[in-house]
Amino acid sequence: MTLPTRIPRALALSGTFRVLDAFCCIGGGTAGLRRAFGPNVHITGVDIVPQPDYCGDAFHQGDAVDFIRAHGHEFDFIHASPPCQGEGAPTKGTNRARNAAIGRTYPRLIVPTRAALETTGRPYVMENVAGSEVRKDIRLCGEQFGLGVLMHRYFELGNWTTAQPAHPKHRGYVRGWRHGEYREGPYVAAYGDGGGKATVEEIRAAKRIDWSTDHFRLREALPPAYMEWIGRAYLASLAAELGVAA
Repeated sequence: MTLPTRIPRALALSGTFRVLDAFCCIGGGTAGLRRAFGPNVHITGVDIVPQPDYCGDAFHQGDAVDFIRAHGHEFDFIHASPPCQGEGAPTKGTNRARNAAIGRTYPRLIVPTRAALETTGRPYVMENVAGSEVRKDIRLCGEQFGLGVLMHRYFELGNWTTAQPAHPKHRGYVRGWRHGEYREGPYVAAYGDGGGKATVEEIRAAKRIDWSTDHFRLREALPPAYMEWIGRAYLASLAAELGVAA
């Protein structure tokens, strides 16, 4: 898949490009943005829980929404990936009933995150799953990058825009059990465990993440290729806006 133009030379020479990765987990998004923005980027991750495997330049443990409100204006670009447990499938149908029966609840963080992002005035991208309240400006899929996961994700763009890339046809099934039937396929199920779900090594290979062996956090992490594409698309749009050469 062809990615948009890399960081314009004029921007690369202008100084440190400061990026905030909110709800960062181990930094799948961080790794992708570093590839897109190059050596002059400094990336700060924020998460409510400790992230010993985080791969960015600085880490702050705390509430991501509060951090965006207080410090978001200090950054040149913001990526936010609110937990998906309160969105999409976990809140619908039998999953909703099952969670309610055991008293399990999840916060709905997209609306407050968007409100915090908008107060900064900075360009941002917010990511989440199908069925969530995130605006569906861009959809990305592992097949677009030749990955071993499908993992469709939607991206809301704030204060910038870019065109939706083509979505290629999937090559087959996700390997594992579904509705009582086991299927082989070119993709692994990088969620949950048991029933043919992916192992640590399989997720690392499928998402191309090589700096963590934490099964849960590997499942939660974005493939770096997604945010590399987003980062390059943002820089291409910024270059066009400023009228500078790549």
